[in-house]
Amino acid sequence: MTATPEFRAGFVCIVGRPNAGKSTLTNALVGQKVAITSGRPQTTRHTVRGIVHRPDGQLILVDTPGLHRPRTLLGERLNELVIGTLAEVDAIAFCMPADQEVGPGDRFIARQLAEARTPVIAIATKADKVAPERLAQHLLDISELGEWADIVPVSATKDYQLDVLIKVLLGHLPESPPLYPDGELTDEPDAVMVAELVREAALEGVRDELPHSLAVVVEEIVERDSPHRDGRRMLDVRVELYVERDSQKAIVIGAKGARLRDVGTKARQGIEALLGAAVYLDLHVRVAKDWQRDPKYLHRLGF
Repeated sequence: MTATPEFRAGFVCIVGRPNAGKSTLTNALVGQKVAITSGRPQTTRHTVRGIVHRPDGQLILVDTPGLHRPRTLLGERLNELVIGTLAEVDAIAFCMPADQEVGPGDRFIARQLAEARTPVIAIATKADKVAPERLAQHLLDISELGEWADIVPVSATKDYQLDVLIKVLLGHLPESPPLYPDGELTDEPDAVMVAELVREAALEGVRDELPHSLAVVVEEIVERDSPHRDGRRMLDVRVELYVERDSQKAIVIGAKGARLRDVGTKARQGIEALLGAAVYLDLHVRVAKDWQRDPKYLHRLGF
């Protein structure tokens, strides 16, 4: 990619309350899954960088955990992660889903963003899920919530106005040569992406209590000396899943281990695509009592 005087590049932080559609939007803009998505709130635990390449610019999207009123030490750490990220980006994209009223969570975030010197673009996500009159009211409510550089309604699943959003975001970035090589979609380490794929598979279809209590750590990724029978590289991937209670361990494992095997099958497909190799995935579930409130466990689990 050749830089021109008009070429713009920079970092955009995507914020919003939990389950506002941030990860889905990130994946849609990048054109490939770089952030895990789930119907459960607070599934994002790391700031994932997705990279959008355009002839006139490059957007580096930082998908953060949802800003919220913290109730645990983990919640406090995640909020600190978001606030720290806001100070290091060129623009902020604030997601507010059109199928939900603007509420206390949005007002809490708006107050945090009012102190930012960075331009904030308000985004009405999930615009396809409501009637035009409801969307118009939602946009009006957003406009009354704060001083925004722009307001853009989008639908990540229906590809509605994504190109408009990209142009708007690029307009707030500095002139710059590309910051990443053409074709690179994320700078997240493989181990982090593998852990996120396992978490996503483990969260699918489980009870409400589990998302907050599940942490995943990749212990090792080791290449075998001999290739897979189809000629691909063969990798042994060992992963630990941590929950807070024995009852949660039983949920993850399922009857006679059936659910954990299903998690392994689903996660392995994504991991093999990510790593470009055949994978033997070794999953273990461990109980770390109240790890969300234990500084030692939080450090060990990467928070």
